[in-house]
Amino acid sequence: MIKATVYVTIKQSVLDPQGNTVQGALHSMGFQEVNDVRIGKYMELTLDTTDKNEAEKRVTEMCEKLLANTVIEDYRFEITPKSEV
Repeated sequence: MIKATVYVTIKQSVLDPQGNTVQGALHSMGFQEVNDVRIGKYMELTLDTTDKNEAEKRVTEMCEKLLANTVIEDYRFEITPKSEV
């Protein structure tokens, strides 16, 4: 078993209204040191395989086809054997 941790974020060139709203709220709460907020998604997948290369290939396919909108989002992932988690 392999665990894939997937992070999806809005590309830097795309406006992030949700991040702007959170930044404004943080400023209103006194956290003036916050310069920028970008909102994203975090996913954990458990794959029924022990082949790290195959897992990387399959997770890439999942991200490209469903998990990330590659027009406006970037993604990255980490592959870890389930026994290490």
